Amino acid sequence: MRKPKTRAALLAGLLLATSALAGVNPPTASAAADPVTVTVNTRAGLATVPDTALGVNHAIWDSNLGTAETSDLLRDAGVQMMRYPGGSYADIYHWKDHTAPGGYVAPGTDFDTFMAAVRRAGAQPMIIANYGTGTPAEAADWVRYANVTKGYDARYWTVGNENYGNGHYGSAWEADDHPDKSATQYARLVVEYADAMKAVDPSIKVGAVLTMPGNWPDGITAGSDPGPWNQTVLSIAGPKIDFVDVHWYPGGTAAESLARVNHLPDATYLLRQQLARYAGANADRIGISFTELNVDAGRNTQPAALFLADVYSGLLENGVFTAHWWNVHNGMGTVTQVAGQTDYGDFGMLSSGACTEDGSVCQPPLNTPFAPYHGLSMMKLFAQAGDQFVRAGTDEPLVTAHAVRRSNGDLAVLLVNKDPDNDHPVSVDYAGFTPSAVAPTVSTLTNGATGIATSQSGSATSRTLPAYSLTTLVLRSADATAGRPAAPGQPTASGVTDRAATITWPAAKPGGSPIAKYEVHRQNGAVSEQFGETTTTSFTVDNLVPGSRYTVNVLARDTAGRVSWASPPLTFATGSPAVSTCTVRFTANNDWGNGYIGGVDIINNGTSPIDGWTLTWTWPTGWQQVSSGWSATWEQVGTTVRVTPTADNRQIAAGGTVSGGFVGAYSGPNVLPTAFTLNGTVCATG
Repeated sequence: MRKPKTRAALLAGLLLATSALAGVNPPTASAAADPVTVTVNTRAGLATVPDTALGVNHAIWDSNLGTAETSDLLRDAGVQMMRYPGGSYADIYHWKDHTAPGGYVAPGTDFDTFMAAVRRAGAQPMIIANYGTGTPAEAADWVRYANVTKGYDARYWTVGNENYGNGHYGSAWEADDHPDKSATQYARLVVEYADAMKAVDPSIKVGAVLTMPGNWPDGITAGSDPGPWNQTVLSIAGPKIDFVDVHWYPGGTAAESLARVNHLPDATYLLRQQLARYAGANADRIGISFTELNVDAGRNTQPAALFLADVYSGLLENGVFTAHWWNVHNGMGTVTQVAGQTDYGDFGMLSSGACTEDGSVCQPPLNTPFAPYHGLSMMKLFAQAGDQFVRAGTDEPLVTAHAVRRSNGDLAVLLVNKDPDNDHPVSVDYAGFTPSAVAPTVSTLTNGATGIATSQSGSATSRTLPAYSLTTLVLRSADATAGRPAAPGQPTASGVTDRAATITWPAAKPGGSPIAKYEVHRQNGAVSEQFGETTTTSFTVDNLVPGSRYTVNVLARDTAGRVSWASPPLTFATGSPAVSTCTVRFTANNDWGNGYIGGVDIINNGTSPIDGWTLTWTWPTGWQQVSSGWSATWEQVGTTVRVTPTADNRQIAAGGTVSGGFVGAYSGPNVLPTAFTLNGTVCATG
């Protein structure tokens, strides 16, 4: 639950005290010895930045929600979307009389005041319809008032807040008056809400609440639901919704939160897999929003700024249409020292001007920006609507990189130094882009700074990142952009097998010369590997690896040698062979949120017995493991699992089966393996 001054734990065991990070006198930053290699690859295109990208939460307990000063600060930071009426308060809030029984409602926070603040900031609203104590009719009346009576053109409406937190899984912070608190009942009512709301305004987009993959209660099945929350909700409500809404509080120390940003590609991949599997026809029309994000350690200091910029970029480059910080104003929490700076434990990005209960510590004056506000301002400088994210990476876990390419040919690179103690020199390599000799525009946010420093200085290829800092470089291109062909359209994959796929795309629009050919590139981290080229708009890729995920782009090259931007990305996964001398059945049951009971059945499809066997597979991520096992010998080295027989199941008769089990554990999105090798042969899966 999100409320003034406190936030109940989503999973108490995940939360660690911020005092673990405290350090009154941090060591003076020093430069690390070896330069970090940063690679920026403009041939590896990712998602395009939408005009809803940068979001924040407003709450009806915040008496400054509608002030001109607050709205102007949010506008200046580049806010494009504002969410209302405030986290778990949404499930007790009744918009008609502006009440929230059981909660505090500040004066000057009604819906019309919120919309005036949205318009002053130049943003769009996202509104949470009351599911917990409301009705579909109440939500439909709100749509009517907003878009028919007042003409606000409010497009985005979510049904409820964190409705899996209603006690169905044992923890109850979200109000829910329905006798049936199951995921099934939530999904059925989402359908009723969507029907009632769209009967008033068919153009609105209605969202349903999902859980974050790899975070409680993801994977858990409760009561009589047919499956976990996400599966159940999508199976019933999928055809009626336009987007899904997810919250993420990674928990832990500052270092742990910052490291967990690397969960995002797999989390969004799993969400899209769930949409495709359960949400019905045309599931790719369903968008993904992340509307609550924050950290547990360093909420008002540099860890939050670094996290905000890193996580917003990570979500947006993976196609999420909006990311929202929790929240604008909140209130005092536990006061600590984080990397030499006073942290007030306040979820807000602007000071509420509060003091501790004994008055011994007070925040700076009302609306003084905290570090995450500056992180959001950096995002405004870095990623603008219409820019295309391109792949960037580094060889140092404490330094991350993101990049966007702009329509005028400029390139912007965001560099995040998560090391609180050391400056890091970096060497930047560019693929598909040649920076001009003009010095880049450099914007830097350092630890403890009260704003972003901007200058035009230094080199495009080398510089030193201060400890605990954000740096954005904006680079001019040395290459002419006039006359280039437009990028090819969105590729699709068909005929995907264990080792092949056919990629097809809409033709590119020629620029100054006719299109000569298309190049198909695979993203391998921040490096591109060219699969091949063709003069048509289709290409079949062979020699793929079974059970592997591929992201590809298509580029057009014209007869003058000019190359287009990269197409939007296409991600697909190969499976296992349709026919093999062996079949593996992999099961994952009784999931409890960070582990499960796994099972493996090995079937001999051959005509001769197998005497002695070794089964191997590779986990898709680095945070999955076999904790223990039975009916076999289980070993894991890195991400590779090796299973060998015991004395009594060494032989698999022709047509026979042997089985083993294990306890699987995970600390992030649990992407299950899809390819298994028995004695060197890739098996079918069943």
